[in-house]
Amino acid sequence: MKIAIYGRPFNDPVVLPFIQQVFDNLTLHGADIYVHHQLHNYLKDNLNTITYNVLDPADNIKGFIDIFLTLGGDGTLLDMVTLIRDSGIPVIGINFGRLGFLASINKSDIESAIRAVVNKQFTLDSRELLSINSYPEVFGIDNFALNDITIHKRDDAAMITTHVFLNGEFLNSYWGDGIIISTATGSTAYSLSCGGPIIYPESKSLVLTPVAPHNLNVRPIVLPDSCTLAFDVESRSSNYLVSCDSRTATIDKTIRFEVKKAGFQLNLIRLNNESYLSTLRNKLLWGLDARNY
Repeated sequence: MKIAIYGRPFNDPVVLPFIQQVFDNLTLHGADIYVHHQLHNYLKDNLNTITYNVLDPADNIKGFIDIFLTLGGDGTLLDMVTLIRDSGIPVIGINFGRLGFLASINKSDIESAIRAVVNKQFTLDSRELLSINSYPEVFGIDNFALNDITIHKRDDAAMITTHVFLNGEFLNSYWGDGIIISTATGSTAYSLSCGGPIIYPESKSLVLTPVAPHNLNVRPIVLPDSCTLAFDVESRSSNYLVSCDSRTATIDKTIRFEVKKAGFQLNLIRLNNESYLSTLRNKLLWGLDARNY
């Protein structure tokens, strides 16, 4: 089995023993290990007792790599989505961060998780993505997001007005700091912190969540993921910000763009001892009576 590993450089050396444990367990199970060149540049200066192949940007991973494994938090896994794209390669994340909805494997479960992965004791959880289209193009070929696409005012700017159109029909104008267009996957991320609902992944929905709206009667709205959304933005400034997950671009306010479901999905690995609901309960502490603490 060919397993590729992706991760950002780590500032805290406390993670090094866990990284070593990942490589030791993969080697124990006879996996062919391929490390993304960015992580390789970090490992070669911090760990010299591991053996692997280096995955270069020019390498064609589709049909070659069996599984992608990320080391870090949810942000690391989101970064890696631009590498996998529409290849269909299954992904699993080991959480070295904080909450970890996407990178759901705890550091204490590395050994059992890798054993399950190499023995194919898992199911695939397919997640929809969003794409953003504009002229001129803003994000090039990386114009898709697993969590959300967000329109946001610049830090030094006044609030913006976002006019939203649903399948060509005017929906609403939002005055505030911006608006989040979130997938079901992203409903537990930025959208949730702005008061948006949690959407079950199989519900075929997306959510439009305003950020600090000036209209007190404005609320998040859940929409079918088959719709096409178009946006016009008014601002006192000449530009504003648009982000696809962790990638952000400055947009001229004259640009009009559309957001709709992307034409491919991301396959998240779910080990047989976990489910989406168990992840919600564990991460959000559901079912725990706080009065006992």
